[in-house]
Amino acid sequence: MLINSKSLGFIRTKILPFAIVSLFGIAFLAVSARIWLPGDMLSPAPVN
Repeated sequence: MLINSKSLGFIRTKILPFAIVSLFGIAFLAVSARIWLPGDMLSPAPVN
């Protein structure tokens, strides 16, 4: 077998939660970066 159950358990218990929390943190930083944008960039993009 290419991946045994011990290494799969390590990935599932250590790496996967860290990856999920890291992805959430990156998304949170990207969304909260709007605070430091200039005022004219805070408004939505024009439609036409």
